[in-house]
Amino acid sequence: MLKGKPAKKYSQAGRLHSIIRLLETRRGLTLDELAEEYDVDRRTIHRDLNAVEQAGYTLTTEWSDGKKIYSFLTKSRNLPPITFTLPQLMSLYLLRSLGAHLAGTPFQAEIDELFKSIHSVLPDRHAAHLERIARVSLPLLHGARDYSASAAFVEDLQKALLQQYRIRLKYAKKGKEETEEYEVDPYTLVFHKGGIYLLGNAHNRSGMRLFALERIRGVEVTRQRFEVPDSYHPEAHFSSAFGLVSDTPMKVRVRFSAEIAHTVKERVWMPGQELRTDQEGRVVVEFEAAGQMELISWILSYRVHAEVLGPPELRKEVRRQVKEMREMYRGKEKDGDNMEKKVKRG
Repeated sequence: MLKGKPAKKYSQAGRLHSIIRLLETRRGLTLDELAEEYDVDRRTIHRDLNAVEQAGYTLTTEWSDGKKIYSFLTKSRNLPPITFTLPQLMSLYLLRSLGAHLAGTPFQAEIDELFKSIHSVLPDRHAAHLERIARVSLPLLHGARDYSASAAFVEDLQKALLQQYRIRLKYAKKGKEETEEYEVDPYTLVFHKGGIYLLGNAHNRSGMRLFALERIRGVEVTRQRFEVPDSYHPEAHFSSAFGLVSDTPMKVRVRFSAEIAHTVKERVWMPGQELRTDQEGRVVVEFEAAGQMELISWILSYRVHAEVLGPPELRKEVRRQVKEMREMYRGKEKDGDNMEKKVKRG
């Protein structure tokens, strides 16, 4: 029992009313505290919390000392007014511009509403600067994702992520409209190179899976809550990956020409990387990473300025792809020459 509260028996309706009042007056309570308060088991409290949400109350959870705390996500009259300095507004607009890849999703609409709210409470002396502040950052996005087929499901996905509900996911296969079904505990939204991905535990696939948002074709939110393991850390899932793929790590060594060495040395490609510059001004970058195809894409983007020194299998694969590209372009050049000759004869 919570301190100072005598034992009491509640009907379900009475218990729900009491839970709402309790959560409104306290910063948050754990499942065990609620179960002890009403002398019921955790499963019953889970059902009660579901019913509270269905009644229109938005629950939120956070972890404290290894325990999940439930509370209401509501506006409080006791919150102090929020004020902004011009540098803070500039930073906000910068963050807004970096979210340009969210276009076509409910996230973008919510960000727009947020900035409307900010605009409505700004002093007149600051409002005049908004147009200029909006132009101090410019996102240039190439190859934007098309979220038109999946945008309708994002709201349910948001609910499942925030409230920790298991979902049934319909997911399109690569390059096809045929879908597969997954039962997933959604853990984290991952943003990578302008794309949005869902990382979660897929029960019918026995492990963690990554789902591209634009390929989601359906989301059904179940009433089954899940617990995120204490050992889960999203950044750890990608700690060895050069991008998103977490396969077998390899010791990568790439040498870059002196012409572009300065641009390579100015970046951190992987934690723990080593850089060595030789007498000719070339730089060798060495690190351990997983994701062969993403590594190859990175290496080929530097064309003749990057040479793979190791491992041998990575060097071999880069050489194979370069050879196939050369043969492809040679074939097209021959086709073009033949066509030109025919045109001249004609």
